[in-house]
Amino acid sequence: FHKLLQTNGKGMIMLAYMTQEEGWDRDLLLDPAWEKQQRKTFTAWCNSHLRKAGTQIENIEEDFRNGLKLMLLLEVISGERLPKPDKGKMRFHKIANVNKALDYICSKGVKLVSIGAEEIVDGNAKMTLGMIWTIILRFAIQDISVEETSAKEGLLLWCQRKTAPYRNVNVQNFHISWKDGLALCALIHRHRPDLIDYSKLRKDDPIGNLNTAFEVAEKFLDIPKMLDAEDIVNTPKPDEKAIMTYVSCFYHAFAGAEQAETAANRICKVLAVNQENEKLMEEYEKLASELLEWIRRTIPWLENRAAEQTMRAMQQKLEDFRDYRRVHKPPRVQEKCQLEINFNTLQTKLRLSNRPAFMPSEGKMVSDIANAWKGLEQVEKGYEEWLLTEIRRLERLDHLAEKFKQKCSLHETWTSGKEELLSQKDFESASLMEIRALMRKHEAFESDLAAHQDRVEQIAAIAQELNELDYHDAVTVNARCQGICDQWDNLGTLTQKRRDSLERVEKLWETIDQLYLEFAKRAAPFNNWMDGAMEDLQDMFIVHSIEEIQSLITAHDQFKATLPEADKERMATMGIQSEILKIAQTYGIKLSGINPYTNLSPQDISNKWDAVKHLVPLRDQMLQEEVARQQANERLRRQFAAQANIIGPWIQTKMEEIGHVSADITGSLEDQMNNLKQYEQNIINYKSNIDKLEGDHQLSQESLIFDNKHTNYTMEHIRVGWEQLLTTIARTINEVENQILTRDAKGISQEQLNEFRASFNHFDRKRNGMMDPDDFRACLISMGYDLGEVEFARIMTLVDANNTGVVTFQAFIDFMTRETAETDTAEQVMASFKILASDKSYITVDELRRELPLEQAEYCISRMTRYVGADGTTGALDYISFSSALYGESDL
Repeated sequence: FHKLLQTNGKGMIMLAYMTQEEGWDRDLLLDPAWEKQQRKTFTAWCNSHLRKAGTQIENIEEDFRNGLKLMLLLEVISGERLPKPDKGKMRFHKIANVNKALDYICSKGVKLVSIGAEEIVDGNAKMTLGMIWTIILRFAIQDISVEETSAKEGLLLWCQRKTAPYRNVNVQNFHISWKDGLALCALIHRHRPDLIDYSKLRKDDPIGNLNTAFEVAEKFLDIPKMLDAEDIVNTPKPDEKAIMTYVSCFYHAFAGAEQAETAANRICKVLAVNQENEKLMEEYEKLASELLEWIRRTIPWLENRAAEQTMRAMQQKLEDFRDYRRVHKPPRVQEKCQLEINFNTLQTKLRLSNRPAFMPSEGKMVSDIANAWKGLEQVEKGYEEWLLTEIRRLERLDHLAEKFKQKCSLHETWTSGKEELLSQKDFESASLMEIRALMRKHEAFESDLAAHQDRVEQIAAIAQELNELDYHDAVTVNARCQGICDQWDNLGTLTQKRRDSLERVEKLWETIDQLYLEFAKRAAPFNNWMDGAMEDLQDMFIVHSIEEIQSLITAHDQFKATLPEADKERMATMGIQSEILKIAQTYGIKLSGINPYTNLSPQDISNKWDAVKHLVPLRDQMLQEEVARQQANERLRRQFAAQANIIGPWIQTKMEEIGHVSADITGSLEDQMNNLKQYEQNIINYKSNIDKLEGDHQLSQESLIFDNKHTNYTMEHIRVGWEQLLTTIARTINEVENQILTRDAKGISQEQLNEFRASFNHFDRKRNGMMDPDDFRACLISMGYDLGEVEFARIMTLVDANNTGVVTFQAFIDFMTRETAETDTAEQVMASFKILASDKSYITVDELRRELPLEQAEYCISRMTRYVGADGTTGALDYISFSSALYGESDL
């Protein structure tokens, strides 16, 4: 459907449903959704008026068919009486009533096209809705007028004006602009903000927004619910008639307010010009007052050229001035310009509105403001240059002040503790080396002090310059400078006092040092003399004669003669120490008690001198005791020597006599044996003399006598001689006995033995009863032996089985008798045992005991090994190995 609303000059409205051929088509059908919305909306609209008459309709096309409620509706909305309706219920009665209603509508200037009473009576929904829409247009919308627009355009303009301030609302039509419900809520909130909290509404909740509007309108504005939220939201384009009908109810509900608003607008238009002019006047007065007040406050600030005391404060002033130029003044320049513009604009508006010209308060004319501004700019000139000059001055002052503080801090750090150091009395207890070290240290300090003189002068010069430049904290600077100068003077005084004290003490210590050195030079040799004396007096001496002890006594007497002179040296040395103590006591010098040149103290000298004096009588006593001991030892020596000089020659004589007896070949062996036995008995009888001499020797040893000038014989000589004598006599007797046995066993004659003796004695070149191998070889050669090296070596194994390197007379006799006489052999002994064993290779214990004497049998049983042959019996003994062992031919 296309709707065409045409407004003629008389306000007549015609409604037409047209086709493209501009013909009327009564069979055109409404969109089902639109029809539904119109049916509901129009029904609600009609009921909103019918209820005033105490009735309502349920079905719009049925309830208007008899024309009665249609006429009643027109009476309610028009406030006029219609012709009396027909009471009959016949069709023609109904048509008559509908025609009366339609005639009334036409009488109001509405031209009905294609709407007849019959269609209404017949319940034609399209025609019925069209008729109701015609009524709504005429009685609800036609009279709407907003700023020279009326009807639909007026209603749309009204909606746009009322909803313009609201977010998410843009009313351009009566269909899709209302789908989200915000436009309806905005209309309600615009007139009744107490009913809806618009800030809580969301565009994405159209159903909620629409229902909120419907419910609030019905409850508080007496506007019935004419639409369904779901129908509006779910329809792509809601029905325009339904929306206009419902919105028009809001217009009429707020009609009273609109009339008041229109009246207010007329008054506002009248007053707006006057208010605006007054506002411009007030603003001018206000701006002028504020600008003049600001100029009044600013000029003294710019005229104030009082310098600050600190760089920070002056820099802050410069920063304030720059803020003034950059931040504060530019807005004022704009205000001044705006003030002139406003003044001109105001005068023009007053002139155009036939108002009298504006006359500002006294002193607030544009010319007054211009003069004040000119004065501001005059005082402003030179202010920044003054600030920069002052900042440069303060920068110089800050630099000097910081330099002053830095130099003062360095100086005070250097001087810290110096006064205490110079006031020390450390030199009173120092040694000369320490005094000299302190002197060198003080000289170094004086050099350092002189080097710091320049810094003190610099500090004073900086302080003077700070005073000349009017430094704000000059009092503190002067006080600090004065303190440093006073301290510097005090340091100079203390330095000189300490130098004087050090020099005085150094001279005293040099005197003491010389005395220390002299003490050391005299004490050292004297101490060495006392050490030597003490060592000599305590020396452990060993003497062996009266002469030696007398020599020691003489030396001791000579030492005692030197003691008086030594005591004088001691007194002189101790006098030096007394002088040192006197100087220290007189001048208050604290001695450390240590001589730097010696470890010896006066007490050490005194103690050693006392020790020497104590040791002298002890040494006298020790020497006298030793004299007595040496006299006793001399008696023992003489006693021993008297006996030893007798016994020694006696032993020598007996040895020679025994040698002559053993070498004598004139007599028989029995005569030699008798002579030797007699000598042996004499020797045994002489033993008591040896024992007595042993006793004297023991006494000598106990007395530690180790030499004897009275004899050449020692006890060891006597013992060795005596033992040799006993050995010689025993050996000689044994040799004679063996010669007798050999002679008797071998059948050697006496003459042969004499011959053997003569040969042995001839080749015994050393006359010691033994022959060397060379002498033995020569002896054998002289006796007719033809000896090669091998044969001689075999013979040596017989005569010198132990490999002693000599051949005794007995071994010589055994060899010679073996060579000249028949002897038994191992084979002969084996053969004898074989006879006893009845030709067996072994022999039994019973056979040995039966055939041999008991002693020889037991001897053989104890030495024979067990027989191991296969033919042996239990207890069989090996006589073969036993026989070989007898002649040295086995390991038995």
